[in-house]
Amino acid sequence: MSRIWAGIDSGKGHHHGLALDAEGNTRLSRRVVNDEPELLQLIGDVLGMAAGDEVTWAIDMTGGEPALLLALLIAHGQRVLYIPGRLVNRASDGYRGEGKTDARDAYVIADQARMRRDLRPINFGDEAALELKLLTGRRTDLVEDRTRTVNRLRGSLLSLFPALERDLDITYVGPLKLLTGYQTPAAIRRTGITRLTKWLANRKVKNSRSLAERAVEAAKRQQMSVPAEKTIAQLVRTLAEEVIALNERIGEIDGLIEERFRSHELADIVQSLPGIGAVLGAEFLAAVGGNLDGFASPDALAAFAGVAPAPRDSGKVSGNLHRPSQYHRRLQRVFYTSALVSIRCDPNSRQFYDRKRAEGKRHVQAVLALARRRVNVLWALIRDRRSRRARRSPAVPGQVGWGRPGRRRCGV
Repeated sequence: MSRIWAGIDSGKGHHHGLALDAEGNTRLSRRVVNDEPELLQLIGDVLGMAAGDEVTWAIDMTGGEPALLLALLIAHGQRVLYIPGRLVNRASDGYRGEGKTDARDAYVIADQARMRRDLRPINFGDEAALELKLLTGRRTDLVEDRTRTVNRLRGSLLSLFPALERDLDITYVGPLKLLTGYQTPAAIRRTGITRLTKWLANRKVKNSRSLAERAVEAAKRQQMSVPAEKTIAQLVRTLAEEVIALNERIGEIDGLIEERFRSHELADIVQSLPGIGAVLGAEFLAAVGGNLDGFASPDALAAFAGVAPAPRDSGKVSGNLHRPSQYHRRLQRVFYTSALVSIRCDPNSRQFYDRKRAEGKRHVQAVLALARRRVNVLWALIRDRRSRRARRSPAVPGQVGWGRPGRRRCGV
């Protein structure tokens, strides 16, 4: 049993460390620079205060600003609990005083670690899992940047050339390359189908003739030039080039993720589950720290992933099941997205989904039920260190992914 609980309120240039004893009395409160000598001094003082007994550390971030501190705690073999910032803010309302300071937040973190038994220790995982966490986090940032840029491109094109925005899907490479060269109806009409087809073909655009015909047809339906057309056209071109560049950067990081994921010892096992490819598999390993040592059962993993509904009863009302308030959102995305994909390409998953739909469940409920079942399967596969072998099912005409095995890649 710990005699000292140390709470860390992390910051960019400084952290605030505060240590409590078993009675909740403050034994140490110090603002330290985010530098190795000062952090080592804080760790040494807290360990010296414990006099050889166990120290429980708690922190409100798992990476980024406190990365150096966490690395030092790992080197000293310390146990660190993670307390989300949202939980700290809610818990602060139960303490005296209304002011907000780093020392107060550090006290709340340490006191919550002292009293609560539902906080999860930070699973530092292996180096490969840390690398996958960094790579998948960077990929998420790039995808979000691309989504914002595509939305801006849609808005600009809509104000310039509504017919073209409506007829083309600008998330594909062909329409994007078209917009890097031609943006206005007049320019597309002057070029014509033949020259536009040749221009697109020289840039290796697939189905260039069909794309050129749709663009010219849209241009013929708009003869009016909008105000500030030249400026908007330049913005459309710039945004289209930015989306193409982001697509290339996402493709590059996907290659790095796949290469690193393939080298992990659990890669074949994780990817043997239908619907999980290199990207989702990498996100899974990054979320769990490269192994399932921190999960005693599939129920614990399901609760962490947010696919195990929590009861919310009150008075005479019972049986209400809701999404838990605390869960790993990216891990939930892994199980939900892979379940959604597996419905289209795995016969067994499709049968389970259809059975749940026949029981009266809505689409999202049926997918979540499938995701919950897949948690059990994946946990057992990793525990036994074996890959899944899909069972052959009778082919059903008209169903995507049914029929001859191995004809379609089932994973993201």
